[in-house]
Amino acid sequence: MASNPSASRVDPIGGSFSPSTGGSASAPLDGPDNGDKVQVTLRINGDDHRLRIDSRTTLLDCIRETVALTGTKKGCDHGQCGACTVHVNGRRVVSCLTLALLHDGDDITTIEGLGTPDAMHPMQAAFVACDGYQCGYCTSGQIMSAVALLKEPCGPDDAAVKELMSGNICRCGAYPSIVAAIQQVRKNA
Repeated sequence: MASNPSASRVDPIGGSFSPSTGGSASAPLDGPDNGDKVQVTLRINGDDHRLRIDSRTTLLDCIRETVALTGTKKGCDHGQCGACTVHVNGRRVVSCLTLALLHDGDDITTIEGLGTPDAMHPMQAAFVACDGYQCGYCTSGQIMSAVALLKEPCGPDDAAVKELMSGNICRCGAYPSIVAAIQQVRKNA
């Protein structure tokens, strides 16, 4: 049986695909794929945020676009670069890979909650002192991962630090300065 290439067909996620309309897909109007809104309370940097968000919203997008805390960066949006690292209940999480609704009631810390320019966290101060940043885009994720590393089992040498920081990419190549900053804080802890 010959197929008609101009006929509409269903795509793998349930929408329709029609070559005659430019190939645009439309989501079904019922069920979870229509962007159902959910009520969540996110405790971010010590403040409760009661929000009504699309059920598909990532924690990263919620923090940046809904709560308007833009220190957490969107790098790859695939969990590969670490720029979006935040702490959830004291543990580091790449916020682009988790849905915000999964963190209802959790304690979330972003770079804005770590310190201020007048009262920096020791890791922030060490990054400044050791020049642990170049363009600065990855810096918030690097610092959040480095702070989490302080609470994790980590050997004393640079190789151990590099291994635990391997989920954070710096395109500028500031790795020696980043490791120096982390080691400085570890020595003073």
